[in-house]
Amino acid sequence: MPNSSSISQFLLLALADTRQLQLLHFWLLLGIYLAALLGNGLISTAVACHHRLHTPMYFFLLNLALLDLGCISTTLPKAMANALWDTRHISYAGCVAQVFLFVFLISAEYSILTIMSYDRYVAICKPLHYETLMDSRACATMAAAAWGTGLLYSLLHTANTFSVPFCHGNAVDQFFCEIPQILKLSCSDAYLTEVGLIVFSILAFFGCFVFIVVSYVQIFRAVLTMPSEQGRRKAFSTCLPHLAVLSLFLSTAMIAYVKPPSISSRALDLVVSFLYSVVPPAVNPLIYSVRNQELKNAVRKMMNQCVLIPNLPSLALLDV
Repeated sequence: MPNSSSISQFLLLALADTRQLQLLHFWLLLGIYLAALLGNGLISTAVACHHRLHTPMYFFLLNLALLDLGCISTTLPKAMANALWDTRHISYAGCVAQVFLFVFLISAEYSILTIMSYDRYVAICKPLHYETLMDSRACATMAAAAWGTGLLYSLLHTANTFSVPFCHGNAVDQFFCEIPQILKLSCSDAYLTEVGLIVFSILAFFGCFVFIVVSYVQIFRAVLTMPSEQGRRKAFSTCLPHLAVLSLFLSTAMIAYVKPPSISSRALDLVVSFLYSVVPPAVNPLIYSVRNQELKNAVRKMMNQCVLIPNLPSLALLDV
């Protein structure tokens, strides 16, 4: 029986058995990955470069875009390489790094989404105190707390997951190293510590969820009492994208971790993990840019500048 000391690599679930389907999956994943890089990269650059977007809401959106970039870059490149080269191998150190980075980024992202709900609550329900409660120092502290919490959370989970001996081979039934699938390889009585951490994580997850729900109940009550229709429309335009991103993140994650074991299968687990690890980072930029005119204007201005810069020498010659 192999244990954690004798395992030098893991085998990830193959996305397809035939070569044609593997290449098709590679091109599909590549398209999704490039779309996620482009969308989140444009948002990050626009927020960083445009002074009008230097507000708490866009500061946290910048953090969200960076986390999305890291999250999708942790899982998809290896899956694409395996599909392209018809392999399933990932080294032991690579699997540890993938688990650490994915848990770190996904938990920090949930913390940022929770903070963004608080930001919208203060902006709409306590507008007179917004600049005091959400000043630059407070925003930086909350963002640092989100990243730090994700780091600590990931260290605990990664250390506990890979400290147990593995008694059931090294084949992971997933396209990336996912903790629940790795625990299936451990000895029957060796993963109780990690199960305890997962229970604690669910409680913390639920606490954040209750905080978000209470915040949005207060937000919608305040919005519905606004006398101005324009004010209500503006409030909804800033809240609905965040609520849509949050709903997508929570629904896919809950399906992945709360679904009954009786309906679990390799194909279903693969689809569900794809939904919560790949779809949100790729779709979030689209959700935030649909109703946000300021962000669209900033991106459009930035792209226009990029188009005009190569033409500056020819324009200068024309002026001469």
